[in-house]
Amino acid sequence: MRSVYAKVVIWCFCTIGVSLIAIGFINTFVLFRIRAQGGLMPRLDSLFLEQAVSAYESGGPSQLSDYLQTLRRNVGGQEYLVDANGIDLADGTNRAELLDTAGRQKGLPPLTLGRPPRAAMLTKSQQGQYQFITLLDPPPRVFWNLTPYYLMIVAAVGALCWALAFNIASPLRQLGKVVERFGHGDLTARANFTRRDEIGELSQAFDHMAERIATLLSAERRLLQDVSHELRSPLARMRFAAALVRTAQNREAAVGRLVREIDRLSLLVGTLLQVTSVEGDPETSNREEVQLNDLMSEIVRDCGMDAESCDCRIEFAPGGAVTELGDRELLRRAIENVVLNAVRYAPKGSAVEISVERKRAEAVIRVRDYGPGVPEDALSKIFQPFFRVDNSRNSATGGVGLGLAIARRAVVLHNGRIWAENVRPGLAVQIELPVQS
Repeated sequence: MRSVYAKVVIWCFCTIGVSLIAIGFINTFVLFRIRAQGGLMPRLDSLFLEQAVSAYESGGPSQLSDYLQTLRRNVGGQEYLVDANGIDLADGTNRAELLDTAGRQKGLPPLTLGRPPRAAMLTKSQQGQYQFITLLDPPPRVFWNLTPYYLMIVAAVGALCWALAFNIASPLRQLGKVVERFGHGDLTARANFTRRDEIGELSQAFDHMAERIATLLSAERRLLQDVSHELRSPLARMRFAAALVRTAQNREAAVGRLVREIDRLSLLVGTLLQVTSVEGDPETSNREEVQLNDLMSEIVRDCGMDAESCDCRIEFAPGGAVTELGDRELLRRAIENVVLNAVRYAPKGSAVEISVERKRAEAVIRVRDYGPGVPEDALSKIFQPFFRVDNSRNSATGGVGLGLAIARRAVVLHNGRIWAENVRPGLAVQIELPVQS
């Protein structure tokens, strides 16, 4: 049941249905008792009349009196056998008034809230010479007799109404408290309802909204932190390069250096903006089928000039056809950061080895250099923003401390993982991405 409106309607109908069933049951029960008395009594009175007449005709008033006493003990009420004039055949009392009352009353008296009158029933013999009068004891007061049942109905209806109110109001109160917590700055507050009606849909919409807001705020803080900390180094180098343009004898080389610094800064800012945008809103990611071997060939070609300037080379060993569903540009920038990081620390005359292979449902990209590696306790830290390894891997090499951090964030956005290990000599960075079957 997914609709609150349907719930309210069904609950109300159930309440009415239970009430009607209970009232119908009580009425049926009462009518059954009344019919049992009213429908059976005429036939019993006919039997009692025949037996009373037989007792009178065979034994006279005394035997009739004994029979009537026995009847009163076993059946209850008051029974009299009278003649056509209303004279009691047992004791000779004139029962004309009682006979007149029984003759005027047809059936049982109606039920009332108060105590009902005494019922008088009259049965005549075929010739009319004998008449049998039965005075029934009045039944108990109907209203007070049925009061416990009415109270049970009221209690049942009240319980159903309370359950309905609780079913609707309780989750709304909980959701209100969650919204209040979130409004006071607790960005982890979530409703986590499992209902499938409108209230459940509302809580899921709130959870989704809260998750998006928390992600956007986190991405905004991260971008601000990245930009404020990491633009200092490239801006300082650009300032230095601009000064060289004014004073250097080889102004073409100085201009070339300034252009490279500008390109490097543009690449850094573009990568940061793209990663942050996708983290804040995954729907902005341009997902498509990416042939990893083709992508790696393009990255190797683009990074070839950097490798030549560092007096090293890039060796790429493509594997079988591997297709990844993801953002091509984001993957390119992530892998390119890893390759450039390896080129930056590769010894002169050495090679940076790149391979792509498929293992079960994952594609593994491996980038290895033959540099000094990193301390074992720093292997997991090199993917953190602003982290640099002392001595061999520092700002003097030209890095700004964000390449591998950006790569990790991009890989995580593709449901993959990235890690590094020392291979002595050198460092191997491996990227594992899920591939299409």
